[in-house]
Parts: sequence; C-alpha cells; structure tokens
Amino acid sequence: MGIFSFFTKQKDWFTPAEHEAIVNAIRASEKRTSGEIRVFIESRCSYVDPVDRAVEVFFGLKMEQTEDRNGVLLYIAMKDHQLAVFGDKGIHEKVGTAFWNNEVRQMLSSFGKQNYAEGIVKIITDIGDALVTHFPYENEDRNELPDDIVFGR
Repeated sequence: MGIFSFFTKQKDWFTPAEHEAIVNAIRASEKRTSGEIRVFIESRCSYVDPVDRAVEVFFGLKMEQTEDRNGVLLYIAMKDHQLAVFGDKGIHEKVGTAFWNNEVRQMLSSFGKQNYAEGIVKIITDIGDALVTHFPYENEDRNELPDDIVFGR
C-alpha cells in the first residue's frame, strides 16, 4: 500500500476559480523554465513533520526524475495548518535554504489572513521566477509532470 492508496475525491478547499488560478500559475511559471512545480494538498499531517511528509510525497510523485533535478513541491496540510516547500537538488543548490524559508514565511502570512489560494499563487510565481533565473526555458524542454493540484487524504 503506497502513500497514494488513500486518495479520496478532491476536497472543496478552493472555489473553481481559485483552483483554476493555482493551476494557471503553475502553467505560466513552467512555460518560462525547464523546472517543474507541483502542489499537493491533504487534510492532515498528523504525527509527521511537514518537511518529512513533503519529502515522502515528492518521491512518491517521482519528482526526482526530472532531467535537471529542478522539481519543487509545495505541500499543504489544510486542517493541521502545516506546510512545507521541498526543492530537488538542482534548484536547492541554486537558491539555498534562506529562499525556501522566506517563501514559507510569505505563504504563512497569506494563510494567516485566510488568503489560501492567493498565497499559493504568490509562492508558485516566486518559485517560477527562481526557476527561470537558474533553469530558463529552452526549445527542447517539455512538461515532465502534470500541472494539476494533487489532493491527498
């Protein structure tokens, strides 16, 4: 039984317009870079550090298999109010821990104001800008991973 065995139907965390805005932010960011951004949302992250859970999900989604090791996962446990951002080796070596910590702080600020979708779109855009700086789009780039939000348990 894998980590995705417990998937249920999509939660109504976002309105259709908010969902579309998040997916569009991923697509817009990825059009400018060879990097990949995924958003994984579930209800709870009980008894697990959110960074550890993000790592588990990252590898479960096979995000480490991108050619340049430049995938980024935004992990959110909505009911537990926990989140983490995990960047693969290629992008982490370029931006460092301070970048990720700053992005998490900004998102927590948006979440504190109940602006969940807005905070997610903002961090996706920021991550996309970092990916463009270090992994700009080239003619042979392809979309290696789906752009839609992944909903967990």
